[in-house]
Amino acid sequence: MKSYIPRIEISLAQIQQNAHFLSELYGQKGISLMGVSKSTLGDPAIAQAMMRGGVKYIADSRLENIQRMQQAGVNTQFVLLRTALSQAEWVAGNVDISLNTEFATVQALSQAAAMWGKVHHIILMVELGDLREGILPSDLGQFVQATLRLSHIKIVGIGCNLACFGGVKPDNQKMQILSELVAAIEESCQIDLPIVSGGNSANHEWYAAARQVGRINNLRLGEAILLGCETVNRQPIDGLHTSAFQLIAEVIESKDKPSMPTGEICQDAFGHVPQFVDRGIRRRVIIGIGRQDMLISGLKPDSDVEILGASSDHVVLDSQNQALMVGSEVNFNLDYGGLLAAMTSPFIKKKFIDCPVF
Repeated sequence: MKSYIPRIEISLAQIQQNAHFLSELYGQKGISLMGVSKSTLGDPAIAQAMMRGGVKYIADSRLENIQRMQQAGVNTQFVLLRTALSQAEWVAGNVDISLNTEFATVQALSQAAAMWGKVHHIILMVELGDLREGILPSDLGQFVQATLRLSHIKIVGIGCNLACFGGVKPDNQKMQILSELVAAIEESCQIDLPIVSGGNSANHEWYAAARQVGRINNLRLGEAILLGCETVNRQPIDGLHTSAFQLIAEVIESKDKPSMPTGEICQDAFGHVPQFVDRGIRRRVIIGIGRQDMLISGLKPDSDVEILGASSDHVVLDSQNQALMVGSEVNFNLDYGGLLAAMTSPFIKKKFIDCPVF
């Protein structure tokens, strides 16, 4: 009996090796790693592979994912990347460190931590131009001073996020600004900040070129570990595996058909008016996956086929006249959006194809 299709095949060995390579690489300049698990729905086996590779923390943006890993026995320091006021009680009781930008939320975390009999650790995120989350640099000192007056909160670090919402590149200038902010806050507030989290997988180019990394001693890596690429130009990182995740779909139709529809063209099922190029008669293949299953633009064929389009249940391929028969399988690599969608989809089975490497 064939394996379930569609499925995503996951190499834990390759994830572990990527984590180890990056931990060693960044460790040369004193930078520790948070392995970001959110794109894998907090899969415990993947988190364990990252940890075996040397990541110091597991970071996620969803409480449900952290809870899933904790219930599976994953033993590490968990970092919550997105903190909401309404979740303060659970966060204070169950998460080691949370990233924060709003004082009202920090106050609620302190109150909740007091109920739990704990001191909750936080990293304050500062806005350096990407315009996602962050405290304005001019407000940071006042924010820190107010936070220091809270009895059940400890500031353990300052971080920033770049190349995510606004696409702003993490470069020497941005990292120098962050380093200088940290030094200024430590001096003016008389505190020690052991974690300076300079960014994410987009920081690879900066790191490779930087002679000195300043105060930066931590990065939050998801895509680099999982897909083996940096996220400024989406280029593979030398020494890393780029196919730890493979999506496999089944051919459910394979026929020679015209490449131009016949009849008056109107909107397709998703409100777009499609356009076509007349290539004559072509071998057209349909695979059993669609937009309800995953993000089709995130599929990257690993053979010479072309994705022509998709409906909710079907993806239509030009097979380039390859003999793809009904029942055969087509493999795809994934970009970050594709990985996120595939791992979240209830219609795609997750299959680990190798054993952990210890």
